[in-house]
Amino acid sequence: MKTQVLRTSHDVRSRSIRRAGRLLRMGELVAFPTETVYGLGANAFDPVAVRRIFEVKGRPRDNPLIVHLHSVAQIHNLVESLPLLFWVLAARFMPGPLTVVLRKSSGLPKSVTSGLNTIAVRIPDHPVARALLMEVNVPLVAPSANLSGKPSPTRAEHVLEDFDGRIAAVLDSGRSRIGLESTVLDLTKTTPVLLRPGAVGQEEIEEAIGIAINVRKHRANRPSSPGMKYKHYAPEAEVVLFEGTPARIARAMKSMARSLKGQRRVGVLGQSKLARNFQGAEFISLGDSNPAVAAHRLFDAFRSMDRKGVEVILCEGFAEGKMGTALMNRLRKAATRRIRV
Repeated sequence: MKTQVLRTSHDVRSRSIRRAGRLLRMGELVAFPTETVYGLGANAFDPVAVRRIFEVKGRPRDNPLIVHLHSVAQIHNLVESLPLLFWVLAARFMPGPLTVVLRKSSGLPKSVTSGLNTIAVRIPDHPVARALLMEVNVPLVAPSANLSGKPSPTRAEHVLEDFDGRIAAVLDSGRSRIGLESTVLDLTKTTPVLLRPGAVGQEEIEEAIGIAINVRKHRANRPSSPGMKYKHYAPEAEVVLFEGTPARIARAMKSMARSLKGQRRVGVLGQSKLARNFQGAEFISLGDSNPAVAAHRLFDAFRSMDRKGVEVILCEGFAEGKMGTALMNRLRKAATRRIRV
């Protein structure tokens, strides 16, 4: 199989989107852009196509999939009921980078939800994704379009690195705007539970619904959302994450880089001002203290380090809070070692 690269602008009437829709209706897998990362799409009601998602990604079968919709109207056939809080959140954050977990109805293949009685759904805020969903007019499962555990793709080129020749097509619409996966919020509990941080922050959710929410801190034995149990987002290189004050982080990273010189090929990820401390090491800037910029660049930087043959990546930690919290969540899941200074 040759993977087709279907380039498209944000023109919702493009031939590429129509071609991608035909392939999905035929049971093929098609990667497509969203505002978060590129997703690997399949018809959610096609059990064979859903099974291929797990096979192609090497994804554990107990790791449920997120179902992507073009509008709230599509949700009614997938869930038992919609709590009041859903409507409040939908008015504020949908379409957008928020996934909600609800009680599912019957009809979807069990593999979509990994046998759970809940379903995770979201409405992406990307014109190409929305146009594709309207073209096929069926819900699409769309986990990140990468091999399981690897950095999520924020460009079509990243998708091809992992899946060229293994999926039917990728819709190429340039770089994803956000660069980290969606926020996931469980609405099946009396008090909503934040399962995965993302661009929609805890404070925004609490302000919208008027109550405090809980935050899941540990990995679940049986995850109700992607990204809760297994190691995620990691490059081939070992990732050492440094957390603490900026000055101490800089000193500790410089000391470790010096100790590894001549033994292993070192790469460094951090704020631009760190570059002067790491002459001779591969350095990729994550911006200047803005977590949203760092999040936008992170997965591309991980993949770039692997292409350069870097063996150890020294990564600067960022202050938490909204995108900082989401960014640190991904860095901690990718890290082989964490060093507090």
